[in-house]
Amino acid sequence: MHIAVDLSSGVPPYEQIRGQVTALVAAGSLTPGDRLPTVRDLAADLGVAVGTVQRAYRELEATGTVVSRRRHGTVVAAAGDQARAATVATVRRSARSFARQARAAGLSEAEALDLVRGALMAD
Repeated sequence: MHIAVDLSSGVPPYEQIRGQVTALVAAGSLTPGDRLPTVRDLAADLGVAVGTVQRAYRELEATGTVVSRRRHGTVVAAAGDQARAATVATVRRSARSFARQARAAGLSEAEALDLVRGALMAD
């Protein structure tokens, strides 16, 4: 796996790492089950802070691209995991939008939750 970070770029280093790992997965250079370098090793290789790599890995995990497990490290997620994570992210965005609309309309938390429960029961 080859990743490079341009520290003079306007793109934050964590985003460069995230984007490159995502591209490697999309291109098939990284396949489900492939292990990514440890946070410390990648940070040392790239000359960035450990927190920078941690943020990139968290972002990758949030999109379902990778899965992190204690003692097993960070690995490329299975396609089903990626699809589910993408679906969850879409629903989360919709839920946030609904919450903003409910607040703007002056609904209480209980009223908003009742609307959601009703919608779940109807479908």
